[in-house]
Amino acid sequence: MTRRHAIALIPGDGIGPEVIDASLEVLEKAASLHGFALDMTRFDWSCDRHLATGRMMPEDGIDQLRPHAAILLGAVGWPARVPDAVSLHGLLLPIRKSFDQFANMRPHRLLPGATGPLKSEAFDILCIRENTEGEYSGAGGRIHVGTPAEVAVETSIFTRRGVERILRFGFEQARRRSGRLASVTKSNAQKYSMVFWDEVTEEVAVDYPDVTIQRYHIDAIAARMVMAPETLDVVVASNLFGDILTDLGAAIQGGLGFAPSANINPDRSQPSMFEPVHGSAPDIAGRGIANPVATLWSAALMLDHLGEEAAGRALLAALSAVTAEGRLRTPDQGGRACTTDVARAVADRLS
Repeated sequence: MTRRHAIALIPGDGIGPEVIDASLEVLEKAASLHGFALDMTRFDWSCDRHLATGRMMPEDGIDQLRPHAAILLGAVGWPARVPDAVSLHGLLLPIRKSFDQFANMRPHRLLPGATGPLKSEAFDILCIRENTEGEYSGAGGRIHVGTPAEVAVETSIFTRRGVERILRFGFEQARRRSGRLASVTKSNAQKYSMVFWDEVTEEVAVDYPDVTIQRYHIDAIAARMVMAPETLDVVVASNLFGDILTDLGAAIQGGLGFAPSANINPDRSQPSMFEPVHGSAPDIAGRGIANPVATLWSAALMLDHLGEEAAGRALLAALSAVTAEGRLRTPDQGGRACTTDVARAVADRLS
């Protein structure tokens, strides 16, 4: 009997539909070659929908997504039409929080043939970002708006449960890799939340004597990612710090067009979501020149999560073979290839 996986597609805004559409041929080819099927349902949730209905997704949107095994998302946002604070809090963040996708995984390494801005190319960093609380908890408010007495308050929320579980997730990933974990804070300046994070790190570390833990301040590890990225392996950080570090990681791996991500619900009780790190890039939307590598890599991570590891490895190997050739480069890499050219080449490599 054919294995079947229900996938929710949210192409979103800008170049999102283009990179998602390009990835479908590759995913369907991988599924057919490896003996499973992907039952895909497309959702038109986007800034266009917000302009038409006043909502990024319908009121029962989370319930509509719940039966799916995974979500593949293109991009969210079109700031010239809808403020980012509206689009982000109306779609992406509710999905992450409602499905308890507390572990955001972002791998950073150079694919064969890809070039980055650093002298060092021998790095393989896995950033683990806390994904549901911390600095993006949305706790706060504004009073006396528009007056000289206006006050804005944004409160970070760190719970013992939230900090401990993301640290344990990071330790587990480090145990599977090199046995090295870097924990990121700013505890010299933030004497409550970040000192708390450091204390929980030390408590959890007792259960992982086989993992070497190194603590870094956010500014120090940002410098290390540039000067000596090969010295890092698994990095675990809060929501804000992880967000910033992983954009830096994308830069050193060749740009946002190469950066995948996975929003994971580790106990698999609810769907996980996979998405490229890049934004919606409205300036190039509709031109068919977006780099699909990050989306294809995210799709490979999705296949791994679904238990189709052989297909995930094959997709990533095909992607690496295409980038290694160096023949098909999209404009962000100084080439002239279009989005579909790259995706079709990857699909061809799969066979």
